[in-house]
Amino acid sequence: MSRNIRITTFYTRTMNDYRPLSQQEIDILRANDCWAEDWTAVEVAEEFQPDFMHRVMLYGDIRIGAFEKNVEVSKDFYKHTGITNATLRNVTIGDNCLIENVGNFINNYTIGDDCYISNISTMETTEGATYGQGNLISVLNEVGEGNVVLFNDLNAQLAAFMVRYFHDKDLKTALWRLIRESIRTTQPDRGTLGNNVKVINTKEITNTLIYDNCEVNGASRLSDCTILSNPAASVYIGTGVICENSIINNGSSIINSVKMQDCFVGEACQISNGFTASASVFFANCFLSNGEACAAFCGPFTASHHKSSLLIGAEFSFYNAGSATNFSNHAYKMGPLHWGILERGTKTASGAYLLMPATIGAFSVCFGKLMHHPDTRWMPFSYLIGSSDTMFLVPGRNITTVGLYRDIRKWPKRDMRPAESQASIVNFEWLTPFTVGEMLQGKKILEKLREASGDNVSLYNYHEYVIKASALRKGLDNYDMALRIYMGAVLKRRLKDDPALTPPTEETGKGPWTDLAGLLLPVSEEQRVVEDIKNGTLDTIPDILRRFEEIHRHYRDYQWAWSYQLILDYYGLETLSLQDAEQIHADYVAARRRWISEIRKDAEKEFAMGDVEEDVLTNFVKQLDAEKEYEN
Repeated sequence: MSRNIRITTFYTRTMNDYRPLSQQEIDILRANDCWAEDWTAVEVAEEFQPDFMHRVMLYGDIRIGAFEKNVEVSKDFYKHTGITNATLRNVTIGDNCLIENVGNFINNYTIGDDCYISNISTMETTEGATYGQGNLISVLNEVGEGNVVLFNDLNAQLAAFMVRYFHDKDLKTALWRLIRESIRTTQPDRGTLGNNVKVINTKEITNTLIYDNCEVNGASRLSDCTILSNPAASVYIGTGVICENSIINNGSSIINSVKMQDCFVGEACQISNGFTASASVFFANCFLSNGEACAAFCGPFTASHHKSSLLIGAEFSFYNAGSATNFSNHAYKMGPLHWGILERGTKTASGAYLLMPATIGAFSVCFGKLMHHPDTRWMPFSYLIGSSDTMFLVPGRNITTVGLYRDIRKWPKRDMRPAESQASIVNFEWLTPFTVGEMLQGKKILEKLREASGDNVSLYNYHEYVIKASALRKGLDNYDMALRIYMGAVLKRRLKDDPALTPPTEETGKGPWTDLAGLLLPVSEEQRVVEDIKNGTLDTIPDILRRFEEIHRHYRDYQWAWSYQLILDYYGLETLSLQDAEQIHADYVAARRRWISEIRKDAEKEFAMGDVEEDVLTNFVKQLDAEKEYEN
């Protein structure tokens, strides 16, 4: 079954599982200070025990399950299930729930089995409830027209797709129609708590759907929200949280006075410590604390730790926002407590890229410079360094840094999502047709600069940026080294699956590639999705999500088609023989050893600066030495 098909059972009993109260049960309830507006409107499970209800007022249609066991309310502290000190109106309650000390009332709600609700003020569904679904927000442009529709099955790819094709009116009309249909067929008629839900010490819950195994503890206000928790990846909403018109996904935690409005929070995100967010989306393992986000598209592994950080009107992924102009630890290398910085770029609403110190990915890097020249191609894995009024571009420098090496290995380990709760697709590879394609473009730019100005100059000018001659030569060497590593790695993997090294039989993948918020795919496949939505081939949201998954499953096939042509062009071959593969493998081993050697030099340079302890360097070098095991 597709991981994007969301199935939940809010409640196990049907209407036929209830019966009217007996006169004896009514007498017991009255003796326990319970009152009903109409006792005939109260129905109960066959196993219902009235002894476990005290001081309860019942209005409208009420259905109550059985009270057959104890629940743990705190460590080693158990209470018997039942209802005490509560006012209920039009409420259905499953089996073995403990509901106590409801200061105001619970109105128009369905509550599943094994729930614990204590010390709350109000839980209510009102007319016009949306549960945060169908909410249209504008990301990348905080004052622009809405471009992302929030709903349960939104993931990073679908959100990025909406943003990218917002101006295609036919596509937008078709896509929004499918989303509305998805919402219509899945949205309940009133607020619901799933099974094993815990809601305690919370002031207000209005028009909110809470799925299985969620805990809400000390929140101030949840209004028009959906919390997509499940047993394998539960959600926790903590003290002081105010969340409105938003959707929170599996495995996430929202704690310590976070204020959130008109947002989507994807799987395994952590948002804490007063962070405020509006009209923003967060996907797959984002970590956000103290700062602020507005109209931000935060793709997988976006991090922001500092009070002075503002993520606004831009697109991020594998990114650490840092503090003010410090873009967080841009000089860090081996320090074990630091995060990495950036994967594939930070795009602003105007289409420019805000470029920070990069660890993985296809875009350039700088210390706080906004590159906006319309004709500028971004040279991947590069630095921009400001000196007075001059901006120096250092192309390809980040390919040989300790930071890159550590990030390549750490990001997959930091994926906290269970296999069954991975709605967004994340490709963790650093050398891909997308990034290598950008390297080829950067390499061509440097070669043209050298051809135009010659070898006997000290500086080259690229638009308003300056490249030192030594940096240009080093950049060409680094790009060439990375190309050989990539081609060798693809061939090594292909030979294991196909010892005959059969050429690709399909054209898909040979053209340009793109990144759809973590899904790396040929542009042709993205365009096929566009056309298939327009013509009705993809006529449901699950169909679209399955298509993205299908593209991801065929990544290796598409990669082989692209890489095969790259190898032929690079080595000047008409066909690729096994003998050619041996030479390419030898080039791969040599390039890889050189890459590891350069990273070792970078580590030793940092150690010489006194930034790390000797045992950290020793352990890191041992890790580099072990890289030879991956050569064959």
